[in-house]
Amino acid sequence: MGALSHIRVLDLSRVLAGPWATQILGDLGAEIVKIEKPGEGDETRAFGPPFLQTQDGARGDATYFLSANRNKQSVTIDFSKPEGAALIRRLARRSHIVVENFKTGTLARYGLDYATLAADNPALVYCSLTGFGHDGPYKDKAGYDYLIQGMGGLMSITGQPDGAPGAEPMKVGVAVSDLFTSLYSAIAILAALIHQGQTGEGQAIDMALFDCQAAALANQATNYLVGGTAPTRLGNAHPNIVPYQVFPTADGHLILAIANDRQFARFCSAAKLDHLAADPRFVTNASRVDNREAIIDLLKPVLAARATADWIALLEAANVPCGPINTVGQVFADPQAIARGLTVSMAHAAAGPVDLVASPVRLTKTPPEYRSAPPLLGQHTDDVLNGALGLSPEEIKKLRSDGVV
Repeated sequence: MGALSHIRVLDLSRVLAGPWATQILGDLGAEIVKIEKPGEGDETRAFGPPFLQTQDGARGDATYFLSANRNKQSVTIDFSKPEGAALIRRLARRSHIVVENFKTGTLARYGLDYATLAADNPALVYCSLTGFGHDGPYKDKAGYDYLIQGMGGLMSITGQPDGAPGAEPMKVGVAVSDLFTSLYSAIAILAALIHQGQTGEGQAIDMALFDCQAAALANQATNYLVGGTAPTRLGNAHPNIVPYQVFPTADGHLILAIANDRQFARFCSAAKLDHLAADPRFVTNASRVDNREAIIDLLKPVLAARATADWIALLEAANVPCGPINTVGQVFADPQAIARGLTVSMAHAAAGPVDLVASPVRLTKTPPEYRSAPPLLGQHTDDVLNGALGLSPEEIKKLRSDGVV
């Protein structure tokens, strides 16, 4: 039994930030009831290609949807209709957690806001994810990951430096602002559950992508707040550590990740560059940061003289952190990924076995569970409405004919 097997989550979220958070809870055992609009569903079902191919050769859901929606039951309810909103309120009374990521004020129009639902269920934990939160001058703005990567500062420090080929602000190749918010949201929900268990009280959680992205600037934020200088784009270099970047090799690239002076000395010894280790400009990390261009210019031709695999073998033997730049395919073929079980095969209702990325959480007593593949649209509507709300087949049929479910 998962650690959260006693918890029911009413998931009103879609796209990535909300669904990723609820998938984490589902992997930990929670029952996730995902509410989707009849006939349309989560937008990511159409975020392709690529699309899943069903066993009869038809086009299924986009693989984007598969990434964030396992261990969930799909229930189609149109809550813009009064009867649909009433069903959601009934489900909320029987849930421990509600997660939603609609624009500020949207759900209040249907009586699905925290104040309304908590009046019926004071123990309810209600997590709202928006672009900018529920107050401030931007509270009514829509928030998309790409916009938040820009507005939250990430793109100002990502990409080649001014003057270098291809220099421009650059987004990260994955929607990390969404994912940062998902992780912070899951942590906040778990904290609220502990409080709920101790006091019986629920609470509202106001999560903003903008806030989470600013927090995830980490050392770059404190570089500015304490140091007083706004960081800039450095390409693959590190603002505080040198040499800590990508170098061209004879057949590709090498990541050299030297994090302290002892590692630098070992690198110089292995690479037969002992004179650099003794050079006053490079003895300490601080001096290497001050003389960044000089040390990098000296290292580039040396590292370009050998193949990546040769450097990795030499430097790993000397206990110097380094590594290749893998493609996504190489990641999952890597012996470490295989040993750690980073993929899991699940039986999809329409496509048969589907490989998904496994949860990285490792718990010895309550490990993640893989109970059900990402659902078909509305796959569990009848089961949930009957099992959780006690509706008869006739009542469900009437709701379906009225376009409510």
